Amino acid sequence: MSPKRSRFLFSSLCFGLAFLYIPMVLLIFYSFNHSRIVPIWGGFSLRWYKVLFQSEDVWAATALSFKIAFVNASFAMALGTLAGLALVRFGRFRGRTLFTGMITAPLVMPEVITGLSLLLLFIGLQGLIGWPAERGFTTITIAHITFSMAYVAVIVQSRLTGMSEDLEEAASDLGARPFRVLLDITLPRLAPGMLAGWLLAFTLSLDDLVIASFTTGPGSNTLPILIYSRIRLGLRPDINALATIIILAITTGVIIFGWIMLRQQRQREREMQQAALS
Repeated sequence: MSPKRSRFLFSSLCFGLAFLYIPMVLLIFYSFNHSRIVPIWGGFSLRWYKVLFQSEDVWAATALSFKIAFVNASFAMALGTLAGLALVRFGRFRGRTLFTGMITAPLVMPEVITGLSLLLLFIGLQGLIGWPAERGFTTITIAHITFSMAYVAVIVQSRLTGMSEDLEEAASDLGARPFRVLLDITLPRLAPGMLAGWLLAFTLSLDDLVIASFTTGPGSNTLPILIYSRIRLGLRPDINALATIIILAITTGVIIFGWIMLRQQRQREREMQQAALS
């Protein structure tokens, strides 16, 4: 690689990283601004963090968002894993093409269309059977599972495609039943992909605004809806403080996840070395 090309690639990388992270740094910086007007620096202060922690609306929206994200990620991981197993391990079965299309459709479907269709579904069910009585936690969670499981299925499918079936076939030859092979061999090897899918589904649910706005009702504001409603009235320093806390929480989660993945990779390398020596 020529020096000019390497400098161009390095400059492009620095520009891209600066474009992504400088706004976040400025947001964190202005979250400690004492002034009520965000762009005007009025001195270092924790004033808006105190205002934030005293806001009951923020805490209610945060609790609801994390509850929805946790339930959504758990169900999406389970359903997405089953879908990925069906696509990779079950071979060609009747309706496979239709099943594959239904799994991948939420990935390319506009969120507005998904949210509107689910809203019409819930309204129709309410008129037909009386459920749901009101839109809130349940309807938002179902809506998030609908599109989150598609992402998990793709991750699990790609993970299974790169996994050899030698250990599973050896366990079957030794008399292990298919369910025992699934529990003892397939799922432990698939665990990193399942964990990545769970984290992605959790993040997608926590970040969603469009679909949640269609499937929520009065008094059930998630955190993105609350932030958007406040931003429409103008920039507020307490929103900067809230965004700073979210950034720190996500950064901590990414670091922990990276440490777990690195530890598992090193453990697999040690096991492979021990197996080669034996």
